[in-house]
Amino acid sequence: MEEENVTALDLPAVDPLPEATRTYFDLCREKIGFVPNVLKAYAHDIDKLNGFTGMYNHLMLADSGLSKLEREMIAVVVSSLNRCYYCLVAHGAAVRQLSGNPELGEMLVMNYRVAPLSPRERAMLDFAAKVTIESHKIGEADRQALRDAGFSDVDIWDIAAVAGFFNMSNRISSATDKRPNPEYHDSYR
Repeated sequence: MEEENVTALDLPAVDPLPEATRTYFDLCREKIGFVPNVLKAYAHDIDKLNGFTGMYNHLMLADSGLSKLEREMIAVVVSSLNRCYYCLVAHGAAVRQLSGNPELGEMLVMNYRVAPLSPRERAMLDFAAKVTIESHKIGEADRQALRDAGFSDVDIWDIAAVAGFFNMSNRISSATDKRPNPEYHDSYR
C-alpha cells in the first residue's frame, strides 16, 4: 500500500495486505489508474474495508431499477448538502463521466435545483435531499411522489439506501478529513 496519508488520522497500516485486498487494489489501478483514497483509508482494518466495499459495490454497481448515473447523482446531491469535499470531488467526476456532461456534474455539486433534470430525476433527488436534511418528515406523500415519477417500491428502497450510505460516508470523510485523489479533479472535464 502507498505510504501517503489520506486522512488527518495516523491510522496503522496493515502490512502486508491480504492477497484479496492486494488483488482488489490492483483491479482499481487497472480500471481507473489509481486506488481511491477511501479504500486506502479503510485498509487500516480489513474487516471494515470489506464491509464498506461490499455495501458500496452492492448499492452502486449491482443490478437496480436505478441507473449507475442516477445513483451517482444521489451521491453528489447528498454530499453537496453535507458539504463533503471527498465525495463531491470523487462522485462529481463519476457524474461527469457517466453523463458526458461536465456542466451537469458542476450543477449537482453546487445546487441540483438549477440543473435541467427530468421529472423522474427531480423527484429522486428531492427525496434524497429530504432523507439527508429532514428524514423524520418523510411520509407516504413523499413515497407516492416517487411512484408517480415511475419508481417501484424496490427503487424507493434503493434511493433511500444510497442516500443513507452517502450520509454515513460523508460524515466519516468529513470527521477524518479524508482527501480525494488528485486524479479526480481533472477527470471528464
